[in-house]
Amino acid sequence: MTRGADGSLAGRSALVTGASRGIGLATARALAAAGARVALVARSAERLAALARELREAHGVDAVALPCDVRDVAAAARAAADAAARLGAVDVLVNNAGVFSLAPVEGTDPAEFARTLEANLVAPFAFARAVLPAMRARGAGHLVTVGSVADRAAFPENGAYAASKFGLRGLHEVLRAELRGSGVRATLVSPGPVDTEMWDPVDPDARAGFTPRAMMLRPEHVADAILYALTCPAEVNVDELRLTRN
Repeated sequence: MTRGADGSLAGRSALVTGASRGIGLATARALAAAGARVALVARSAERLAALARELREAHGVDAVALPCDVRDVAAAARAAADAAARLGAVDVLVNNAGVFSLAPVEGTDPAEFARTLEANLVAPFAFARAVLPAMRARGAGHLVTVGSVADRAAFPENGAYAASKFGLRGLHEVLRAELRGSGVRATLVSPGPVDTEMWDPVDPDARAGFTPRAMMLRPEHVADAILYALTCPAEVNVDELRLTRN
């Protein structure tokens, strides 16, 4: 694993989940622009293939599409193995994929609650578990977890989402404790509301108490924060970044 003198990610291999849109898409583009080889994970094979082609043509880096439903833990393990086989050992894992819906607790279907936990908490665990042995063996690597303001603040109708994100923050903190001194780094990036397609069904502009989309963070802001954490000197771990709109 190498880092260019200019802070680039040349020579590094990254796996990004939820790469077909929003924060994952912006992050994949930022990593490729910094010279990383990128494995793109999401459900949409067509969108991923187009993005992989875009990254190869725009930045001259290897980029591969790995269609996968991250809620399938066996499929997640296969995707991680495929990324390593095609691009080399995974140096960077960006656990970004997730789902979001709003409902009061008594109005939340148990199946939807479970689906949210599977996508937002079990899947990041599965991907981390898949790449960690090789990272530990090399004494190098970086796990980036995309959290949320909802990983430490409670909001109405956020029962499923907050449960998943509070759990995700707990998982990150355990990873950080276990990895300290190993050479493997772990960073939690927790943004406030970000203007992505996740908000389309909610229409926050028409709902009292919600941040208007024009006042939300942009996906590129989160990608910049991730890139900052990844390009810090190897002996520096950015434990956590919280992002808000100024």
